[in-house]
Amino acid sequence: MIEALLLMLGLGGTCAAVLSIASRVFYVWEDPRIAEVEGFLAGANCGGCGYPGCAAAAVAVVDGKAPPSVCMVGGPESAANVAAVMGVDPGSAEALRSLNTCLGGHRAEDKYHYLGVQSCGALANMFGGKRVCSIGCLGLGDCIKSCIFDAIKMGPDGYPVVIESKCVGCGACEKACPKNILTVRTMSERLLEFNQEDAALAPCRQTCPAEINIPQYIAQIRSGDYEGAVHTIRERNPLLLSCGRVCPHPCEDYCRRGIEDEPVSINQLKRFAADIEMDSGKRYPIPCAPDTGREVAVIGGGPAGLSCAYFLRRLGHSVTIFDMMPELGGMIRYGIPEYRLPKKVLEWEIEGILNLGIESRTNVRFGRDFDMHSLAEEGFEAVFIGVGAWSDYRLKAEGEDLEGCYTGIDFLTKYAINQQTGQEIYKIPIGRKCVVIGGGNTAIDCVRTLIRLGAEEVSIVYRRTRKEMPANAVEIDAAEHEGVKFHFLAAPVRVIGDEQGRVTQLEYLEMKLGEPDASGRRRPVPIEGSETLMNIDMLITAIGQGPDMSFVKEDSSLEDLSVTRWNTIEADPEILQSNIPKIFTAGDSYTGASLVIEAIGGGRRAARAIHLYLTEEEIKPVPKSLLKKHIPESLFEHVEGIKPKARAKMPELPVTERIKSFAESDLVLQQKDALAEAERCLNCCRICYDPDADVA
Repeated sequence: MIEALLLMLGLGGTCAAVLSIASRVFYVWEDPRIAEVEGFLAGANCGGCGYPGCAAAAVAVVDGKAPPSVCMVGGPESAANVAAVMGVDPGSAEALRSLNTCLGGHRAEDKYHYLGVQSCGALANMFGGKRVCSIGCLGLGDCIKSCIFDAIKMGPDGYPVVIESKCVGCGACEKACPKNILTVRTMSERLLEFNQEDAALAPCRQTCPAEINIPQYIAQIRSGDYEGAVHTIRERNPLLLSCGRVCPHPCEDYCRRGIEDEPVSINQLKRFAADIEMDSGKRYPIPCAPDTGREVAVIGGGPAGLSCAYFLRRLGHSVTIFDMMPELGGMIRYGIPEYRLPKKVLEWEIEGILNLGIESRTNVRFGRDFDMHSLAEEGFEAVFIGVGAWSDYRLKAEGEDLEGCYTGIDFLTKYAINQQTGQEIYKIPIGRKCVVIGGGNTAIDCVRTLIRLGAEEVSIVYRRTRKEMPANAVEIDAAEHEGVKFHFLAAPVRVIGDEQGRVTQLEYLEMKLGEPDASGRRRPVPIEGSETLMNIDMLITAIGQGPDMSFVKEDSSLEDLSVTRWNTIEADPEILQSNIPKIFTAGDSYTGASLVIEAIGGGRRAARAIHLYLTEEEIKPVPKSLLKKHIPESLFEHVEGIKPKARAKMPELPVTERIKSFAESDLVLQQKDALAEAERCLNCCRICYDPDADVA
């Protein structure tokens, strides 16, 4: 017995020694992160990631061959945990989602018929497929067959519909589609998509400076998905409440329905959806990418700055907005009167943007209270300059500095500050007979404000005709209804005052229209000997404005910044980067005084370039960029299948009521009217659309 025990102990010891030696000879080290990463994967071994199982996927992540978001089933939480294990930028850990860009399907006409072909891929190889549309969906469902998660179905309109709740972003559908209609993108990639020449875009969407997916949000309103409509708009425009009130909607000029009928009231529908959220008492959630730790300074809290800050924050970057005024909003706060854009509406909208985690510093002036050097010391790696057009153009006429003479933006700004703060220093005495010189939106805002402040007689003096006025037509009509008088073909010559230096008269020359100038409008030509005097006691000059670029002279580190002869920052139109690599721009500081929606679109475009700069990627233009151009094949001269239907009339306060206060004059559509207006939309894509159902 003892001998047997000793023998077993000896054999055990020998085996242990052999195994110990073997473990040293044949030792294979495994990175402990592999097991840790695998623990954060879903464990489904579904193969959706392209690897044979979760263990293989974990090895690929550790080897740097797969991103933290490799697990399609695990979602954002899994991706963030894996990113933490690997110590990589969690910004790359966003979940992927598939989306379909084509709304056409079988609506596009067929140019060929192929018998027996049941594959989109095969069909595409035969003369590009049967559809007339160069990028249209072929409709045979290769994408549906490729999806092992049942996340795609063929919709009733003949194009694939992605079920987002089931989509894991594996990319199988994108690979299967021969027309590149289905794309797999992260949220950040969707935010940074811009119009391209070969994309499925309706004419209205091509025209919108912010490139909002207009047909999609109108379709969502039509189906009652108001929250979805708001999210669609917010992917391109964070100021939808403001734009719903003040945008001149250039998109409507290219609405296909407008060719045969009145265009769809796109902007009213935007406001309808936006107001539903505000009036609901809650905010719809706005997702942001994980923090990247990179910091950006945004100078100017107007539409361009707010837009740039919003998109940068959603991309995961830390943003601080600097503004010289007491409150954020820029020109839309201080230059647009309360009756057009109530301050409480603007404040609610700005609050939602800041709630994303954006810091703001007000009452600080660039070049005086801070400069490029101090920003660098604080750790800001990129700077966006979005200062507004605060400098009014002067009339350059004798007497324009007399008492009782003002410039447009100065007048509107002082009134807005006085209205908000009650400070007497900003109070402007209102005359009895007031004249505003100019024909743009600022001029109209001034005359309508004067009417509400109790001026007895308010007139506009404009050197061209009503047809040439650049102001929004609806605003011109509203001013006329409120009692404003118009003096067309009249060019101011000088301002006359009394012995106390107070304005008493305006002298102007009568004009006639000559040949068109560079703007395409007929040039006004003076009529000799037509000098006319007009009795007035208040004059406002609103003939245009430009950005205040005084900070360039005040900050020595900006002496090399390229500025145009129009006193704007010179930058590449596609990437909006200045000649100083870390400085980007958009809005009025780049374009000069322009539309709010133009500034918003520019802010997003600059955010894309800043994002590339911070992530050390090549800052290059969007491939096949459609920037401010149209796809020729999408523009029609005639649209078949249209039955004229009345456009929704914007509800408004009665004239007698609205001129007595600064209450909002233009009101929101009622639900039944909004739904009826949404039904007028043809749901256009690149070349196809839905004809009216009741057309024989």
